[in-house]
Amino acid sequence: MSDPDLGLLPVPRRVERTGPGPSSADPPVESRVAADLPAEGYRLRTGPEGVQIDHADPQGLRYAHATLDQLRDPASGELPGVEIQDWPDLPVRGYMLDISRDRVPTLETLEWLVGILATVRINQLQLYTEHTFAYRDHEVVWRDASPMTADEMAWLDETCAANGIELVANQNTFGHMERWLAYDEYRARAEAPDGCVFPGLGVRRPPSLLAPTPENADLALGLVRELMASVTSRRVNVGCDEPFELGQGASAAEVEARGRAAVYTDHLLRILEPLVADGCRPQFWGDVLRRHPEEIARLTAEGTEALVWNYEAPYDAGAGSGAAAVLADLGLDEVLGLPDDAHLGFVAHARSFVESGYPFVVAPGTSTWNSVVGRWANARANLLDAAEVGAAHGASGMLITDWGDNGHLQPPAVSVLPIAYGAAVAWCLHSNRDLDVPRAADRHLFGDATGRLGSALASLGDAGTRTGRQAVNGTPLFYELFADPPMPTWGNADEAGVREVLDLLAEAADEVAAAQPTGSHADAMVDEIDAAVRLARHGAWRIARNAGFEAPADPALRTDLAEAIERQRAAWLARSRPGGLSDSL
Repeated sequence: MSDPDLGLLPVPRRVERTGPGPSSADPPVESRVAADLPAEGYRLRTGPEGVQIDHADPQGLRYAHATLDQLRDPASGELPGVEIQDWPDLPVRGYMLDISRDRVPTLETLEWLVGILATVRINQLQLYTEHTFAYRDHEVVWRDASPMTADEMAWLDETCAANGIELVANQNTFGHMERWLAYDEYRARAEAPDGCVFPGLGVRRPPSLLAPTPENADLALGLVRELMASVTSRRVNVGCDEPFELGQGASAAEVEARGRAAVYTDHLLRILEPLVADGCRPQFWGDVLRRHPEEIARLTAEGTEALVWNYEAPYDAGAGSGAAAVLADLGLDEVLGLPDDAHLGFVAHARSFVESGYPFVVAPGTSTWNSVVGRWANARANLLDAAEVGAAHGASGMLITDWGDNGHLQPPAVSVLPIAYGAAVAWCLHSNRDLDVPRAADRHLFGDATGRLGSALASLGDAGTRTGRQAVNGTPLFYELFADPPMPTWGNADEAGVREVLDLLAEAADEVAAAQPTGSHADAMVDEIDAAVRLARHGAWRIARNAGFEAPADPALRTDLAEAIERQRAAWLARSRPGGLSDSL
């Protein structure tokens, strides 16, 4: 039985208090390999005679020592008497950070992030890349983006390895290539060089999809191979998600004759099969094929796996219009590859891969993008759903995604609670389902003895749900910051709810100011959360203004926005690189 009173993160699957602990703060530690333990598992016994560790492998030994560190009394260094048995539910527990939607972290921030991931037993890191790696022959694409260099990726690879984390190369190779296709050197490679009307939203957007041709597959393979040269892992994420324009330009005739999914699979195979021949293990996003099991059957190359993403919590379809219903009403369900029963969560999204017996990873999200201060309730339910379905249906792992849609306005600190909870339930669902995440984060990730920062972030993460307005894949507080919101919002603003949000933001800001996090990034975290609260407050004021509620007059709103932007600029530059900042703002 687990014992959360010990305050461990993650909570081990089995804990028993056994009486007195070691008599010394520096007891003898004996460790040995135990063949009966699952991979990454360990048994830990502490008592008057000292410490005994049985471990399955080096990772199990690492996690046993990490548990010992968490068990020590901060003041005396003493250990309680316990017996712990622990091992993971899912062998791969990954985290993916978007570094292409404007925000590229500094090396110091990446080192801080690796420390967070190691503490919560994440064992894989991916940096989602579109144009933010310094490719040798493509400087025009990345020169203003403060990209990661080959030397920096090699440094990060070593830093991750020292912390028991696999750094996996991640380069999108089909869709989401708008930063490339904006330049004359590449525009002819586009499916629709002049852009096209975005399905469902009725707005014209610039080209983002490479035409599905052998020449473009060769370009993509060159990028992937160059990026992989800087890391040791042979696993690689080639993206290939959301090919919105497919069939609207160069491939129109072929799509008309054979179907969109078949043409997509042809091009996917042009990328997967050469990489498998290289000895790589490529991953791809599974959104297109989750509605097409007949195409999944064509993926026969060994070592490939699908990343099944879903970023919304399950909900009762009869209880109102959730995100899946709204997307279906807009006609976006087909283009996004959403199953008809998407409201059920991962059980629906993963169904075709499960029934096909095809290897897959569940990919929930932090729910921080398009939000500024997060969507904590949605994140928690989405992460829990992924862990439940992944464990029940044989997923090879879970990849927690942290996207940067529409400027990556959310700061790194806002993602810490979702990362911690997702990692914990991926490690052991049974013992971490009801984890007190704010308390655990304050103790082990923020070093905040006041216990304020974690609870303030959880409170902020609920602010976007209380105004009466609703949104898809984000919050109304975020979308109100845009003259032309990138996604729809709906519903009637509620005056009492908006006032409650404003009060909540003010109270949370006071709690953040009173918190006492420790470590070299403590002040920067407080500043960036404060900047995010200012942007969220501005969004709430705009909701009030547009609904005719009491709100600052337009001149005051303009002044407030200018001040919020400057605060965001300063907070950004403390932990992120300057490239992309002007685009974001």
